[in-house]
Amino acid sequence: MVKVAVLGYGTVGSGVVEVIESNNAQVSRSAGEEMHVKYILDLRDFPEDPYGDRVVHDINLILEDPEISIVCEVMGGTGAAYQFSKQALEAGKSVCTSNKELVAKHGPELLALAREHNCNYLFEASVGGGIPVIRPINSSLTAEKILSIQGIVNGTTNYILTKMGSQGADFEDVLKQAQELGYAERNPEADVEGHDACRKLAILSSLMTGKNVDSDQIYTEGITRITTADFDYAKAAGMTIKLLAIGRLTEEGRVLAMVAPFLVGNTHPLAMVNDVFNAIFITGNMLGDSMYYGRGAGKLPTASAVVSDVIDCARNQGRTIPCFWDSESAEVADVSETEQRYFLRVKASAKAEAEAAFPGRILELPGRQEDFGLFTGAMKEKDFNEKYSSLGDRALGRIRLA
Repeated sequence: MVKVAVLGYGTVGSGVVEVIESNNAQVSRSAGEEMHVKYILDLRDFPEDPYGDRVVHDINLILEDPEISIVCEVMGGTGAAYQFSKQALEAGKSVCTSNKELVAKHGPELLALAREHNCNYLFEASVGGGIPVIRPINSSLTAEKILSIQGIVNGTTNYILTKMGSQGADFEDVLKQAQELGYAERNPEADVEGHDACRKLAILSSLMTGKNVDSDQIYTEGITRITTADFDYAKAAGMTIKLLAIGRLTEEGRVLAMVAPFLVGNTHPLAMVNDVFNAIFITGNMLGDSMYYGRGAGKLPTASAVVSDVIDCARNQGRTIPCFWDSESAEVADVSETEQRYFLRVKASAKAEAEAAFPGRILELPGRQEDFGLFTGAMKEKDFNEKYSSLGDRALGRIRLA
C-alpha cells in the first residue's frame, strides 16, 4: 500500500484528498497498488470533515513515519513549504506540489535533493492547473529542441480580458465580478500585475533550456492599464488582447522571457482561449507547433494534476524520474534590445508628430475624434520607448503585437 501525506488542507489540499478517495479504484489501479491518505497537515482542526480524523499539526509525525513515501505540498508560499519539502526529500520521500512560487524559486535545489535521495520532486500542477504540460516537456518532447513556449497561463486575467472584450466593461468592474465569482483573490495583485504568470514562465523557460531562468529577470507587465478603448481598436483591427507569457530562444542562444499584454489576431489559436481557460503553445524545431489547452486553475483540475504526479511517484519508488533543469543560470535577453511591433493610441492633437515618429498604419474609428490608433513596424523596444515618451501625456497607451 502507498501511503500519502497532504501538507495544507485548503482548496487544493482538500481537492487532492477528494480525488484520491473518490477515484480510489482508478488511482490505485494506475499506481499499481492501493493508495491511502494517512495524514493531513494543517494548523486548523476540521471536526466536521469526513477526513478530519487524519489531520495532524506536527510535521515530524510525517517525516519520521516510514510508511509515508509520498508527500503532497499544497501549502503555498516559500517559507514552511520550502522547509518541509526539503526535509521530506532528505528523508527519501517524494514530493508533489502545485506551488509555482516555490518551484520557480527553488526548483533546481529541490530536484537535486530528489536525485541525491533516490526519490522525486514533481510539479505538474504548478503550471496550467489541470493541463498536462510539464510531463510532455519532460517526456514526449525530449527529442525536440524547443524554440519557444508562449501561452495564456493565468485564468484570472484571461477572464477579465475576455469580459472586457465581450461586454465592453471597465477593468475595475470586471475585476470585482471576478472576485465575487472566486476567480480573483481579495488582493489580486499577483494575478493582475503578472507576477503569477511570471513564476510559471520561469518554470517553463527553465525546462525549455535546461538551465535556470530566474523569475526576477523576466520582464513583467500586467493588465491594469488596458482600457475599453484598447478593445474598441482591437476589434476594428480583427484582433483581441491577451496577457501572454513568452519564452523564446534568440539566435544568440539567450532566452527572451516576458509577460505582457499583446494584441493577437483573431485567427491565432490563443485568441480563441477565453474565460478562465489556459493554453500553452510550444514550438519545436522538428515537431513544429503543439498546443495544450484546458482549465488552468480550480480545486479539482489542479488536484487532479497533483494526484497524477503522486501516481508517477508510486510507479517509480526508489528511482528518480529525469527532469532537465540545472542550477546553471540561463542568459536572459535584454527586452529593450529586442524588436517588436506595437499598437499605440494617441490624442488626435498629436497626429502629425506621432506619424513622423512612428511610420506605420493609421487606424481611425468612425465617430471617434479624440484619439486615433497607429500600428508600427518592427523596431527595438528601447527606440520605441524613447519616441513614445516624447509624446508625453498625448500618448494614451501602447500594446505589443504578437
